[in-house]
Amino acid sequence: MCPHEPSCPSSSASDREAARTIAAHPEQGWSLLCNGIVLFEDTGELLPDGAVIAPHRPTDLAISAA
Repeated sequence: MCPHEPSCPSSSASDREAARTIAAHPEQGWSLLCNGIVLFEDTGELLPDGAVIAPHRPTDLAISAA
């Protein structure tokens, strides 16, 4: 149960990554959010039910010639 006002988004909400961080371990590359999600620095997620969300940050950036 989230103690924050307004409450953090649930782990099933589309904006679930907006929940507050309750434990951060940048040296290990992950953070625990208030809604029970483990958020990894590569933007992958481990949901409370064990489901995995693959990393979704852009990795194929176009290189422009100057």
